[in-house]
This record gives sequence, structure tokens and C-alpha cells, in this order.
Amino acid sequence: MPEKEKLRIDKYLWAIRLFKTRTLAADACKAGRVKKDGANIKPSYEVKIGDTFQVSKGIERKVVKVTGLLENRTDAKTAVNFYEDLTPVQETHAFKSMFHAPVLRRDRGTGRPTKRDRREIDDLQGGFFEGGEEKEEKQE
Repeated sequence: MPEKEKLRIDKYLWAIRLFKTRTLAADACKAGRVKKDGANIKPSYEVKIGDTFQVSKGIERKVVKVTGLLENRTDAKTAVNFYEDLTPVQETHAFKSMFHAPVLRRDRGTGRPTKRDRREIDDLQGGFFEGGEEKEEKQE
């Protein structure tokens, strides 16, 4: 892949596949979700090899170090060679484990839960939404 010496941050973040479009990358920069050394940067900021950026996408936060400049968007396997993910393991694990919480849904049109249904729902939750202390006191 050809490398350039000057590259805009919005184009770089798009090329390494952190954002789906270049416009989304530029909007993230304008909104202050892309930082270098704690300071917001503009979409026109020129990326240099060795720079470290903090990128926030929704609840996901990444720390990315530039290891190479990629001019055009390529496949994910190639794009990984142009940056180093320095995100702390605790943050990535917390992000992944957030989605393992139980999701309670009822079919549409089934009406209000009966008293029996309510007890079953409470047993399934197992104090997930409440402080588990109350449940333990009731059992003793």
C-alpha cells in the first residue's frame, strides 16, 4: 500500500476502520470525541507516525497509536497493521461484559403479568436490578 507523509485525522480514522464513513469521523472530531493528549482536535489535524489518540464511539473508548499512514480504506486485516490498540484491558472487558446482562421481554399483547408470572420474573432476575441483600434476608 502506498503511504503518504501527510494525512488528515478524519481520513486516517476512516481508513483504519474506526468509523464507517469519513463524515462520521469528521463529525466525531468536531464533537470533541477524538482527543490527543486530552485536547480536542479538528478533522484537518495532520497525523504523524507515533501519535496517540483517544477515540470515543458511544460507550466504547479506544486508545490508538499510529504505526503507519494508510491513505485509502482497505480490508480489516490490512488496516490492523497501521495502528496499535492501546486500550486498557479493563475497559475492553467491561464493554464486552455489559452485554451479558439478562434481557427480560414479554410477548406483545400478552397483557399484564399475573402474580405467578411476577414471582417467576423476580426469581429469574435474582436480585439483578435490586441490591441482592433484600433477597438474602427474605430467605433466612
